Amino acid sequence: MSKGYAEGPAAEEAERRREELERGGSERAREQRAREQRPAVYGSTDDQPERHFLGWRDEVDPDELFASGEAWGLTVVRATV
Repeated sequence: MSKGYAEGPAAEEAERRREELERGGSERAREQRAREQRPAVYGSTDDQPERHFLGWRDEVDPDELFASGEAWGLTVVRATV
């Protein structure tokens, strides 16, 4: 006699997910860990008046850029590396 609920695509998917978790998480979780996010500074400059990437926040100080007049319209956003 068959088990009914324990056969077929739903059971196969549940088994696949269980095995995935035993190996260290879902594929989606591993992909997300692989895609690191960093704060990025965007703004405008005399050379390039349209908004563009100026640098990573830990390498560029937006307050200094603005105070010096080198850049304006500055924003810091999270960007995927």
